[in-house]
Amino acid sequence: MKFRAKIVDAACLNHFTRVSNMIAKLAKTCTLRISPDKLNFILCDRLASGGVSMWCELEQENFFSEFQMDGVSAENNVIYLELTSENLSRALKTAQNARTLKIKLTNKHFPCLTVSIELLSVSSSSRIVTHDIPIKVIPRKLWKDLQEPSVPDADVSIYLPVLKTMKSVVEKMKNISNHLVIEANLNGELNLKIETELVCVATHFKDLGNPPLASEAASRDRDPAEMAEVRVDIRKLLQFLAGQQASPTKALCNIVASKMVHLHLLHEDVSLQYFIPALA
Repeated sequence: MKFRAKIVDAACLNHFTRVSNMIAKLAKTCTLRISPDKLNFILCDRLASGGVSMWCELEQENFFSEFQMDGVSAENNVIYLELTSENLSRALKTAQNARTLKIKLTNKHFPCLTVSIELLSVSSSSRIVTHDIPIKVIPRKLWKDLQEPSVPDADVSIYLPVLKTMKSVVEKMKNISNHLVIEANLNGELNLKIETELVCVATHFKDLGNPPLASEAASRDRDPAEMAEVRVDIRKLLQFLAGQQASPTKALCNIVASKMVHLHLLHEDVSLQYFIPALA
């Protein structure tokens, strides 16, 4: 197994750093999947056991000027690594104003992802800062648990409001309840609701718009005003919203009634899918 990559463009480096910061806020540890044309950051906390799942995907050619990798074998040309997300994020924080960034798979008494950053000093000479990030190489027998999650047909698919606004609403609701109901319909309406013995609070968003449903039959059979709802752990939704530092190009919410909410964001050329299971 071999992997080495290099970023020289400042905009690409800043974008990659933002992605890394976002992942660190969403997952304490994650799997990095390296293939010849893509990088994926994966969190798979088994939806069945109540955990969230995440699938973040970026095309390597949009970030790296050089990218070389040899997977486990010719027919399985892919590498799966487990790492602490914050270690990568912290290493990249030192890369502001860097001339180049190199990432390489190394073995220094233990497997590492070595990040080398070439920084320009005041005298125009450069210095190299190196971070060795400990990793675990994931054996092939565990790969089957780390595939892109399948998305069931949504009952309602709706564009999300401005995420900053949504986050401030959910933060206030968290002080009252641990659970939150997300409901939406095909008229572009989205409601966030909490209910306790003492109080019921709801925030309504209108005119958000609905993308064409994957299943056209479902939209034909469904009354546009009928709400599909899902009840989720408010902390899991807030963790997702807190991880979004920049406004996405597109933000979509797919509700599978009483089963899960699937949030899909596009940040320029980075795709992030986040799955929150419903509470019983």
